[in-house]
Amino acid sequence: MLLNVARIAISVGLLAWVISRAGLNQLLEAARQADPRPYALAIVLAVLGIIIRAYRWQILLKAVGARLSFRRAVYLYFVGSFFNTFLPTGFGGDVVRVLEIGEGATSEQAAGTVVVDRLTGFLALFLLALAALPFAGGLLPRATAWLIAAMAGAVTLGSLLLFEGRILRWLTSRLPRALSPAGDAWLGKTYGVITACGARALAGAVGVSLVFNLAQVSANVLAARALGMTVSAWTFFLFVPVATAALLVPISISGFGVREGIYVTLFAQVGVGAAQAVALSLASYSLDLACGLLGGVIYFAAGLMGLRQRT
Repeated sequence: MLLNVARIAISVGLLAWVISRAGLNQLLEAARQADPRPYALAIVLAVLGIIIRAYRWQILLKAVGARLSFRRAVYLYFVGSFFNTFLPTGFGGDVVRVLEIGEGATSEQAAGTVVVDRLTGFLALFLLALAALPFAGGLLPRATAWLIAAMAGAVTLGSLLLFEGRILRWLTSRLPRALSPAGDAWLGKTYGVITACGARALAGAVGVSLVFNLAQVSANVLAARALGMTVSAWTFFLFVPVATAALLVPISISGFGVREGIYVTLFAQVGVGAAQAVALSLASYSLDLACGLLGGVIYFAAGLMGLRQRT
């Protein structure tokens, strides 16, 4: 309870500070002048992104022998989007997906594939950042470009270490069996699912992730165009991964304040004013909010119709 109160206080404090820098009147003016057409297309891409990620998850579930229909996977992903949006952390929806997996998959299969699902998304996002660096690196200070390259390298190396399995099991072999990936407790079984996905499923998941992240970056570009920003699209391939990674740290509610501060800091390096950067950050959040609200409607409708926990 106290932790959530602290997160609310941090969110309000950071958001108030960022808005004071940007100017409330400037933000309202940016919203009034926004073009709704590219923004509407951005929402369509955001919703489509949920369906793409559900397909990615189903690829991984099938690889470990779980049986989950695509319709059920889409349903659970929308429900997860709702909880990710309205819970204090950015991964509460992942826990809900595991808890509500229903018949056709064990909790270990659900948890293991959810972890791989997340990681392949981050891996693809930072691979896109690496690919964009030669085209957009010149737009940024050298230190920022190197920081993004270092983050991409760390995500890639960490993902490969986790997926390979043997090195991590050796490194953690002296931990208590209940806490070790090499143990036979729930954590060990879940990690067994992670390493059992196989190269073919991992490659497929990364491929689907590339499609999703292209849609995500495009949605952010469209949101920027709706606000009249003319920043090069290449910069979004570099800034979106940094912002996405930072929002995983659960220090605020739904990333409020943190997201805005990151956008102001990053986009200032390419000549974007604080007001436009904050407006873009809020527009980006509104895409997640739209998906989360749709997921909430689906979740509560399923409860009223008695459709939960069915495959």
